[in-house]
Amino acid sequence: MLRNIVSNEIFTILILIGLAIVAAAKIIAPKRFHDFMLVLGNDRYLKIYARDQKFFDQFDALLFGNLTVSLSLFCLIIYRQINNINSIPINGMLKLIICLAVFALIKVLIERLIGSIFEIDRITDHYLFQKITFKNFLGVLLLPINTLLLFSFQPTLPVIYGIIILLLILNAIGLISSFKTHQSLIKSNLFYFILYLCTLEIAPYIILYKVFVSK
Repeated sequence: MLRNIVSNEIFTILILIGLAIVAAAKIIAPKRFHDFMLVLGNDRYLKIYARDQKFFDQFDALLFGNLTVSLSLFCLIIYRQINNINSIPINGMLKLIICLAVFALIKVLIERLIGSIFEIDRITDHYLFQKITFKNFLGVLLLPINTLLLFSFQPTLPVIYGIIILLLILNAIGLISSFKTHQSLIKSNLFYFILYLCTLEIAPYIILYKVFVSK
């Protein structure tokens, strides 16, 4: 059984892993990484790289790895603050990282499967690319946020809630951008769009929340 250790030690390792992953993404595609970092205010990245996307993209895979690590670390910081504890079991951290990664991958695969069943693969792939891009951007943004929360000041619940609201707003901007791209299609299939939102964009997160809260 793995022993408990001082949280900041493993947290520091996770931050370094995230930095290494992002650095690797920048090294393999420096021009793409530059465009990616400007995605929030410029749709150049989405227009250019959506055309060349593959089922497995090394650049996106690396940034997804950082997203999983950084989001897990942020959740652990919140958990430590709420429960006022100094140490967290390593196996608990690993389980959280693996669960988030598996959850995200299964969700994407289901969305791709639905797109294939209804023969809307091109639209589904483009939408998923936009959504994944904005989520990966949030993963990069979480790196400095996590570092500040760990080493610059003691996080309080209002600060944490403020950060969560900011991340939700940025994620909403990404979703709205995707919806605007396909607004004509959405308007003509409004019922199916609402069904999609409830089934694949809302219900999975409610289930995930219930699973972690019940433990």
